[in-house]
Amino acid sequence: MIARLLAELARLRNTATWSWEGWAASWRNEKSLRQWFAVNIASAALAFTLDLTPGERALILALGVLLLAAELMNTAVEEVVDYISTDHDPRAKRAKDAASAAVAVTAIAGGLAWLMILLG
Repeated sequence: MIARLLAELARLRNTATWSWEGWAASWRNEKSLRQWFAVNIASAALAFTLDLTPGERALILALGVLLLAAELMNTAVEEVVDYISTDHDPRAKRAKDAASAAVAVTAIAGGLAWLMILLG
């Protein structure tokens, strides 16, 4: 029982380490992640400044975090595609464009949430 618990804790530690390494590498190498992070800081500051309900505030914060997750996935797709080949292939372009579109759609969702909250 103790051995199993220790093994699970080691797995959890490894998962946290790898996640942090992924975040740190993306932060260093992806200007767009840093830009979206700044947008999230501004959005969160506004969400806590305005008289919003807890649900509205939670929605804004959650969509901001999802936007960062989408940007990280976009980075992962771009890295893998570039690793596999530097050749110009329409499938590689579609994969990268789709990942980028996922970021855009997530950003639009956040913008729509803000619009609906502000307009009532």
